[in-house]
Amino acid sequence: MQQRDDVEGQRGFFPDRRQAGQSLAAHLLAYAGRPGLIVLALPRGGVPVAYEVALALGAPLDIAVVRKLGVPGHPELAMGAIAGGKVRVLNRELLRELRIEDAAIDRVVDVEREELRRRERVYRGERPSPNVAGKTVILVDDGLATGATMFAAVSAIERQHAAEVVVAAPVASRDAIAHLRASGVTAVAVITPEPFYGVSLWYEDFEQTTDDEVRELLDAAWRHEVVPPPGIHEPPPAAAPDGVAESR
Repeated sequence: MQQRDDVEGQRGFFPDRRQAGQSLAAHLLAYAGRPGLIVLALPRGGVPVAYEVALALGAPLDIAVVRKLGVPGHPELAMGAIAGGKVRVLNRELLRELRIEDAAIDRVVDVEREELRRRERVYRGERPSPNVAGKTVILVDDGLATGATMFAAVSAIERQHAAEVVVAAPVASRDAIAHLRASGVTAVAVITPEPFYGVSLWYEDFEQTTDDEVRELLDAAWRHEVVPPPGIHEPPPAAAPDGVAESR
């Protein structure tokens, strides 16, 4: 399937992350059943998306914990990202433009490194990190704006000698996709709108994914159970036909 870039004006393209994951999975079916396939989600928002992808492809699900490094005073603007194994990716051009000193970068890194360790403990518990050596790894997030966070994840996985790394997201900026592909990574997106505006605008429901939701989906995946999407409940028992009493 081809990614779409003809969605101008169609904000709220995806109802929520779970349904966005189903749409994304349809673009990744060529990987279904491939030996040594694993899907890694970037928490927190990437987990509901990746859960649906892993379910559709019949692949194990795990996480790749990465933290964005926000510009001091403007945390929404990414100046880089960190991942496990002391991986650090920085936007040197932006740092020069904003004249951000090394000491300021180090302070942000220290804070985010602690949060990275916290998330590893909370989400994984005693479960070991997956061995990705020689495997095909699909890295999934709920969207790619600059791609900085995903670049850190790719770098961390490549250092672990994965056979192939695929980056996938329901929505991505064209610049992020172009930069990823230029680095030799396969990058897949359902839509690449222009102008991009931001990831959240392409979802009807973009409420923050909670730690509890992340744990629930990961635990279900590790137990090979299926979690119904929000709002889906077991149907009520059918009414007994007239004249027939329900058994108790």
